[in-house]
Amino acid sequence: MEYTFQFSVVWNNLDLLVQGVLLTLQIVSVAIALGFILGLIGALGRTSGNPIFNAITMAYVEFFRNTPFLIQLFFFYFALPNLGVKMSSWQAAVLALGINFGAYATEIIRSGIEGISVGQVEAGKALGLKPLQIFRHVILIPALANIYPALMSQVVIAVLFSCVVSQISAEELTFVGNYLQSRTFRSFEIYLTISLIYVGLVWSIKLIAFFIQRQFFAFTQYTR
Repeated sequence: MEYTFQFSVVWNNLDLLVQGVLLTLQIVSVAIALGFILGLIGALGRTSGNPIFNAITMAYVEFFRNTPFLIQLFFFYFALPNLGVKMSSWQAAVLALGINFGAYATEIIRSGIEGISVGQVEAGKALGLKPLQIFRHVILIPALANIYPALMSQVVIAVLFSCVVSQISAEELTFVGNYLQSRTFRSFEIYLTISLIYVGLVWSIKLIAFFIQRQFFAFTQYTR
């Protein structure tokens, strides 16, 4: 059977696709910011030496790294309202994606902190740096430089994971694609376009990440 391509359905609905992209970026940006904060707090808990903090953060990491993201999303959107905690699809998407990202970021940041040698910390003390200065300049910044590639890979994964939030009717890119496909029945054109947009988003993030690394973490090649 001969198939006639009709990419006009893409051009005719370009405004909806743009809205989907913008909402995707909005959800991912807020979720990553939330996840990074949770990851930093979690990493500090894992490296604090306090057994209670360590146990709490370990339980958080193990739970969210060993359960499907879709189930986590459904829990926030469908289960919590039974306890009186109601939220919009946007809020549930951001919360689920952010907490999931935070669990992975915790272990990534923890590995970076533990990779800082005791000698560097002692050198900071010998220079008369205060504890907060040592944490910021001797531990945190070099640790972030070392784990930057792994952290950016997790950002890319978060972008790709964001398509799952269409299952709770968050009107991001994949939701828009499903909506257009149900209206036009042009599955090939719609989903090919959606796929190419995701490729463009990922490559844009990689280029931005490379620029940031060159601008802010170039010193690491001389300090390692």
